Amino acid sequence: QVQLVESGGGLVQPGGSLRLSCAPSKNTFTIDSMAWHRQAPGKERKIVAMLTSAGSIIYTDSVKGRFILSRDNANNTVYLQMNNLKPEDTARYYCTSKGIWGQGTEVTVSS
Repeated sequence: QVQLVESGGGLVQPGGSLRLSCAPSKNTFTIDSMAWHRQAPGKERKIVAMLTSAGSIIYTDSVKGRFILSRDNANNTVYLQMNNLKPEDTARYYCTSKGIWGQGTEVTVSS
């Protein structure tokens, strides 16, 4: 069964950057539409950014201008470049595609 694997999380100071990656465990699974979600401690999971099958990218307002979703077709990987990170971006970040969820990667923004 295919899985989605996230990586790239870590501890970063406010104003810093991280790049998250999401790739399937099997290359037979093509990521043509997907979404990044995050869940902060004690809070609900919320969508952060979405790539539609038509190629449109939609961001939640709180990350517009700071986060960039991109796809590397050659490597069948989707990235979330996160810039100017803020403490409120601290959360576990998940990627999902076609009903499959990854295990998430932890992002902590703290000085």
